[in-house]
Amino acid sequence: MSVKSAFAVYRGYRVPHLQLIEHRRRWFIFSGILIALSLIGIIVSGFHFSIDFVGGAEVNYSPSTPVTPDQIQSVLDKYDLPGEIQLVSGGEGVSIRTDALTAVGDREALINELASQAKISPEEINVEDVGPTWGQQISRKAIRGLLFVLLFIAIYIAWRFEWSMAAGAMIALVHDVLITAGVYALVGREVTPETVIAILTILGFSLYDTVVIYDKIKENTESAALTARLGYTGVVDMSLNQTVMRSVNTSLVVLLPILSLLLFGGQTLKDFAFAMFVGVAIGAYSSIFIAAPVLTIIHERQVKRGSAAQPTTRTVRAPAPQPAIAAADDAAATSATAAMASRPRPKPKPRNKKGQPAKRKRR
Repeated sequence: MSVKSAFAVYRGYRVPHLQLIEHRRRWFIFSGILIALSLIGIIVSGFHFSIDFVGGAEVNYSPSTPVTPDQIQSVLDKYDLPGEIQLVSGGEGVSIRTDALTAVGDREALINELASQAKISPEEINVEDVGPTWGQQISRKAIRGLLFVLLFIAIYIAWRFEWSMAAGAMIALVHDVLITAGVYALVGREVTPETVIAILTILGFSLYDTVVIYDKIKENTESAALTARLGYTGVVDMSLNQTVMRSVNTSLVVLLPILSLLLFGGQTLKDFAFAMFVGVAIGAYSSIFIAAPVLTIIHERQVKRGSAAQPTTRTVRAPAPQPAIAAADDAAATSATAAMASRPRPKPKPRNKKGQPAKRKRR
């Protein structure tokens, strides 16, 4: 019975006939290209961190007369300040992110000029200074928490399933985080604390999808008859075909609300939604095309290592006779045959007409 026919009749399920493990090199090449582009983006472009990580000042106010970002930037240019200007609440509010205002020679002059431009009093302008120490603390805690969570998850998967599945899940996680970070660097989006939260959420979703697939693989490989008929790779391929539509449907249900946030949400929500959208899409891809193929590769290497470690039985053959001994044996056999041939043959006994031995006459 072929693998495809087994897919069609196994427990009466109607499942796709996708040869996912057979074409695993294609998926690895595609992921390698994405990882290479991500590394280029991270090394060349780098990350655009918000003031929560690098420090700075945030200025918020509501002008009574319409102002444009170019007008506000002209005021900042007088004090050699870079600025990220956003019009919020439909243009009714202004949010400015710039360097720390403590280094500005005349802080009050800047505030007064912005207030005069917006036709408001200086007291209505809210200025918040953010130091880089707070961002560094957040980064350290986030990295520490991420490493702890990954270690705990790896131990749990190894205990609940097997260590090869834990290794496959960790490789898929690194794949997801690296590509998501690389896309963030390539598009130049600002890295905010919301981005860190989105990445942690991505890890949870990717692990959930991977664990569902691994659970199905473990359930099918426990059948000795099925494993003997299809092989381990065939059982993994069948398990993927049984769960691929569930993974795709779950991912689409999650991606649609995220897409609505990305299109219609505010700037803060857009940063969060962008990281979530990329991460969920990559997580759904890695669970099917990375985690399961990596598991088959690890299992194949385990089988080869186990077969190489088993002792092999050798057949001991008798040593071939030496030429001198063989020649002596041949000579002895020839002489024995000649001696037997030289012996006189006994005379045949006389017989009567009936063929019986004739009786001797007594004298």
